[in-house]
Amino acid sequence: MAWNEPGNNGKDRDPWGNNGKNQGPPDLDAMLRKVTSRFGGLFGGGKSGGDVGRFGLSIALVVAVVVWVVSGFYTIREAERGVVLRFGEYSHNVDPGLRWKPTFIDRVIPVDVESVRSLPASGFMLTQDENVVRVEMDVQYRVVNPEQYLFSVTNADESLSQATDSALRYVVGHTRMDDVLTTGREKVRQETWQVVDSIVEPYQMGLQIVDVNFLPARPPEEVKDAFDDAISAQEDEQRFIREAEAYAREVEPKARGSVKRLEQEAEGYKSQIVLKAQGEVARFNELLPQYQAAPELTRERIYLETMEELYQQTNKVVVDMPAGNNSMIYLPLDKLSGKANAVQPVRPAGTPAVESTPPSNEGANSTPTPLRGGDRFSSGRN
Repeated sequence: MAWNEPGNNGKDRDPWGNNGKNQGPPDLDAMLRKVTSRFGGLFGGGKSGGDVGRFGLSIALVVAVVVWVVSGFYTIREAERGVVLRFGEYSHNVDPGLRWKPTFIDRVIPVDVESVRSLPASGFMLTQDENVVRVEMDVQYRVVNPEQYLFSVTNADESLSQATDSALRYVVGHTRMDDVLTTGREKVRQETWQVVDSIVEPYQMGLQIVDVNFLPARPPEEVKDAFDDAISAQEDEQRFIREAEAYAREVEPKARGSVKRLEQEAEGYKSQIVLKAQGEVARFNELLPQYQAAPELTRERIYLETMEELYQQTNKVVVDMPAGNNSMIYLPLDKLSGKANAVQPVRPAGTPAVESTPPSNEGANSTPTPLRGGDRFSSGRN
């Protein structure tokens, strides 16, 4: 039977011990004393309630201290440096490793000082010759001073972005469009780097620019085709110039070699003529005493030697003539001289002979050379 069933027997089964009497809510103070007395019995038995409260407070304090100490451990990675703030004010920097800080007193801000960061900058800009081009640049930098990076300016990255945009517009505004698009890109990059450094340095933002990459600039889409044609023409010009330079490098050594060869031939010819003239002078100097001693004999010997030398190099025609006949005979020496071998007939003994020297081959209509009989040495004697 349930305890709350009607009847007199149910009132004795009330679990709260009310025995059927209508009572109010339980006394909380009495329940708290009962719980405290039970826990007090566990830690020593007969202690009063005040002692138990102080002991519990000590336990809670010890736990809080342990939690506070444990929560103060932190780690700084190898690529980072920690900036310590004590009550919100900069205190010092910490190196990588396992560190400890007093919680609620110190605050540590890790800053990456090894990684290279990238900052893009782009936009349509006006050049010196009043043309609009779209320019893109990428600035690579890293943090070298964590304290300055955090506290010198409100936002170091945003400040660097604004400085880069200002420097890029300044440099492009003082550069012609052709230089920005083609040959002057390296100059624009160097000048932009220098201007950015000059802007950032006074603010001491703790940043160091590692590199500046100037991406290919391009004109607006509306005039892109015309600019492409102009750039193609400039590239063709450079290609023709390189081809001409290559041809010049190929031809110039040959010309210099030819000049050197002609100079050497001229020097050789000069030396040959000079030596030959000196030899002739020496020979005539040797003949002069002999000529002075016997002029006629020397002249006759020179004449014979000269004629012998000439006859060895020319074709000869020998004509038989009757004794005492001084008639003039015409011979076609121009045709006879064209033969491979000269005709040399054998004359009888005692018959005078006439020798003639044919002239050079001057054609089929040249005049025949008259020959006369007589002494062959008579023409050399004066």
